[in-house]
Amino acid sequence: MAVDSPVPDWCNLGLMLRIVVAVNVLFFCIAALSVRTMAQWFNQWLDVAMLVEPVLIASLFFGCLIRRVTWRLPEAAQFAIALLLPAVFTLAAERLMGSPGSFDGGSPWRDAVFATLLSASVLYWARLRERAYSPALAEAQLQALQSRIRPHFLFNSLNAALGLIRKDPRRAETLLEDISDLFRVLMRDGRERVPLSNEIALCKQYLAIEELRLGDRLTTTWKVDDGALAALVPTLLLQPLIENAVHHGIEPSIAPGTIDIVVARTGRTIDIAIGNPWQGEASAEATRGNRIGLDNVRQRLALVHDLEATIDHVVRDGRYVVRLRFPAERRRAPRTVAPRGPRPAS
Repeated sequence: MAVDSPVPDWCNLGLMLRIVVAVNVLFFCIAALSVRTMAQWFNQWLDVAMLVEPVLIASLFFGCLIRRVTWRLPEAAQFAIALLLPAVFTLAAERLMGSPGSFDGGSPWRDAVFATLLSASVLYWARLRERAYSPALAEAQLQALQSRIRPHFLFNSLNAALGLIRKDPRRAETLLEDISDLFRVLMRDGRERVPLSNEIALCKQYLAIEELRLGDRLTTTWKVDDGALAALVPTLLLQPLIENAVHHGIEPSIAPGTIDIVVARTGRTIDIAIGNPWQGEASAEATRGNRIGLDNVRQRLALVHDLEATIDHVVRDGRYVVRLRFPAERRRAPRTVAPRGPRPAS
């Protein structure tokens, strides 16, 4: 996952929840160091929370707002703002409450330094968490290559192209180009995010290959909201789910079937639904294939959007439907520096 900023996304619900819980647990433990009874412990923690909670909430709220404005600044400036914001709010809160050094009666500047150190710890933890997920992304990409690009898929696709070379050379050429584009994308860095329009184009290429192979047995319908096309998504977000729909919803039956793909945008949320005919309880291998695809997509969404993304599936009215919901994010324009004008003549 590409990192757009040296500081984490404070607007992320999952990240905010983890920080709030961790900070409260930390101060709850600190409050126990200077008391002897449970009642004193709880009262001491409440006294500390009167300062900590407003500072914590304000820091996260304004950190979310400021990050959307300061991303054009140098990385060092962004990091400094994120580091010092809690200290500023600590000093402001103590002045407004009229109780300098209200953390434990000490100097307000010492409390500000403590807030800065705590902020640095959070930033360091966020960076370690980001690095820790990189191997998982690489593993997810490898898993996708091994489990989804089956040898028989390539064999059947190439056979379909060979069968068309004499009858319809132009169509055979188009098919080979689609196969080439598909495999080129599959070899791309799994951490890269692309516009949803790119992913939809890739899926249509893949479905064109499958329609040529399956003939009239496969029909696809698309309903796409143009407002969702610019949203950034992990590479191969939809293709594995559509491949599952083909292999487990169309192939097992000789009757024609339809795959429906609906892409909608509501406010800042992208909602995608992929439906295919339900063929009853499939074999253990097919069931495992579906689960691998869903787990892989769920992991990718969690790495990018944390708790703000959801994926679920349901069987309804003879159709198997997978639904994804995640925030709509757009690629930011690169920061540019205005060219200098000519020097005045001396």
